[in-house]
Amino acid sequence: MIKILAACGAGVNSSHQIKDAIETEMKKRGYTVKADAVMIKDINEDMVGQYDIFTPISKPKLSFEVKIPIVEAGPILYRIPSMAEPVYDEVEKVIKKFNLK
Repeated sequence: MIKILAACGAGVNSSHQIKDAIETEMKKRGYTVKADAVMIKDINEDMVGQYDIFTPISKPKLSFEVKIPIVEAGPILYRIPSMAEPVYDEVEKVIKKFNLK
């Protein structure tokens, strides 16, 4: 199972939309994905270490180095396929690169 951490400012709306969209699209592409949505301010190094991919709404400024792949997922929120598709493709590229299942 691929574990993805989605994050936004409040951890309520945008991160949940990103979470749902990525889970749905990756399932269509044949991957077993579990995403969690959180507030960016609640993220710490130990939390990030429990995931395979980090999908924040935009590039975050954290007090530590994120050691897992980061895929900025903000374009998913526009709900325009031509904008969201590159995000999904990048997530899939990371999954394939690391041979995650």
